Amino acid sequence: MEGLDLKQMSTMVDIIAEEKGLPKDIVLGVIEQAIAAAWRKDNGDRDMNVRAVLNTKTGEADVFVSREVIEDEIAYNPSTEIPLKDALKSNKDAKLGDLVEEKTKVTAFGRVAAMTAKQVVIQRLREAENDAVLSAFEDKIGTVVTGTVSRVEPKLVRIDLGRATGIMPKSEQIEGEYYNVGSRIKALVKKIERNDKGAQLILSRGSAEFVEYLFRQEVPELENNTVEIRGIAREAGRRTKIAVMSTVPGIDPVGTFVGGRGIRVNAVMNEIGEKEKIDIITWSDNVSEYIREALSPAEIVKVEVNGKKAKVYVTEDQQSIAIGRQGQNVRLASKLTGYDLDIELSKAPVKKKKQNVEDSLLSAIEETEESSEA
Repeated sequence: MEGLDLKQMSTMVDIIAEEKGLPKDIVLGVIEQAIAAAWRKDNGDRDMNVRAVLNTKTGEADVFVSREVIEDEIAYNPSTEIPLKDALKSNKDAKLGDLVEEKTKVTAFGRVAAMTAKQVVIQRLREAENDAVLSAFEDKIGTVVTGTVSRVEPKLVRIDLGRATGIMPKSEQIEGEYYNVGSRIKALVKKIERNDKGAQLILSRGSAEFVEYLFRQEVPELENNTVEIRGIAREAGRRTKIAVMSTVPGIDPVGTFVGGRGIRVNAVMNEIGEKEKIDIITWSDNVSEYIREALSPAEIVKVEVNGKKAKVYVTEDQQSIAIGRQGQNVRLASKLTGYDLDIELSKAPVKKKKQNVEDSLLSAIEETEESSEA
């Protein structure tokens, strides 16, 4: 067979499978795809639906061309369609809409077709290897891995993870964060994306799941369910709101996540960048109370809930704080609670809680910061 020895290829299936660490059926499938591509190159056109079957014992191959059965006496594409009267000659049970296959024994290939087959084998084996490597990351989805930045492109960053390379699209990056080639970096394994071009490992630093994973490394009480994370809303690089609760009476969930002198929350901020603020609030099954907490540090006068919408009344001096810079505070609060929040002005005075001097100073600082951002 000119330029392409099928008997030799059939005997190489086991050898290639062992060398590449791939299942035998995967390697055989790659070779059969190559045979189909070569036959199509010599005998048909690119529109044909062709498959090949290789007998590894005899080294012989058959190709099958699939066509859809259509009505007689109408224009048709001979590459993909066949009139009913012609289909009935080889298959008495053929019906309109069926797919019928025509079998042809492979005897010889031209030089160009043989080159096509070899190129297909090389490309498909590379893709199969990559897919096999990425499959090893299936059980790591949702966890954080450490890699090295290998390339920075306008729309994505490529990260070398050793046996595999992951990509971090722009949408999964932290806003304002710069990545230098050669630097070590942590990222969440978000998913394995498969398409016609192969498989890609998608990594993320900008997702809410990344922040949740970081907190799980810092807050051991999450493992024994003393405290729980009930929701996270994040705009990476700018602000994150996280709702937490305690399952044990007397345990302060917010204090647990903050840690002594802020050591736990600071550890998370050191990883995602200090420019991103983290609001840790107490989750409540009382919707009104939950919305009040979600809109902190703004002081709320009243909350009126109607279905999945809520009107939130604030005094004029608290309006900009409740809305936040470019609507960020109310937007994240809405995402966190799952309610469409509408900020309204109220003339009623706010009943402020009694605060000690330290708390009063802290509140004043937060309000000043929020006002300057707005």
